[in-house]
Amino acid sequence: MKTKPLLIFDLDGVIIDGMDEYWHSSRQACINLLGGELNNYLTNEIPEAFKYLRPWVQHGWEMVLITAELTRPESYLISEGWKKFAKHYSERCKEALEIWQWHPRQIQQVLDKVRTDQINKNLNAWLAKHECFSGIPDRINELQKEENDIAILTTKGAEFTGRLLKLFQIKSNLLYGHESGSKIDVLTQISQDRTILGFIEDRRATLEKVLKTPGLNSIPCFLASWGYLKPNDSKNLPQGIYLLEQKTFTRPLANWN
Repeated sequence: MKTKPLLIFDLDGVIIDGMDEYWHSSRQACINLLGGELNNYLTNEIPEAFKYLRPWVQHGWEMVLITAELTRPESYLISEGWKKFAKHYSERCKEALEIWQWHPRQIQQVLDKVRTDQINKNLNAWLAKHECFSGIPDRINELQKEENDIAILTTKGAEFTGRLLKLFQIKSNLLYGHESGSKIDVLTQISQDRTILGFIEDRRATLEKVLKTPGLNSIPCFLASWGYLKPNDSKNLPQGIYLLEQKTFTRPLANWN
């Protein structure tokens, strides 16, 4: 049986807007790591710094680290502001890890446990902290009906992702969570025996890395304009990366670029 061509979608920032859940879970993970309620620093209202820095985040543990930095009055994030923090994001995160004496794997495990506990305790309440970008689920399901297979490739855990896809009635043929490895590794594996019609992602740096990887540079890459983009992400895109507007997403695949 001939396999269908494959469209691969990132989850967060492409299908799901989970800002409320990001903050809620990161806040609780931070409290679990530091002890105490920390209500003087970490209210239920999402800080502007947290929202602004989301496009720089590659892994969930970074959100917990940013949250912790919001509790430390002498942190660079507090003293200099989030825009300056973003200019040297990787370096500031590395410095923060050293100050807190944490390891990324340790933080990620705490964050995953927070999410698992929420799912087990009150699944509906946890799911309610997510919403889909308007029209995206329906269009993905339409694309599947147009003789395409759909894959979801995300840094979120597969368990969490599966729950969300079911909630929003999104059909996918393949699902890869962070347990499957890096996005580059998964794409390399998939490309060995599948035709990839496109990879839809809201992180420009990830798409640029795809284009620079031997064997992947022929994959059409689409930057979701509605996602968590940095201020200049949509400007001067390199050849092979196409800015995908929501109105374009509703059109036939052949008209996306």
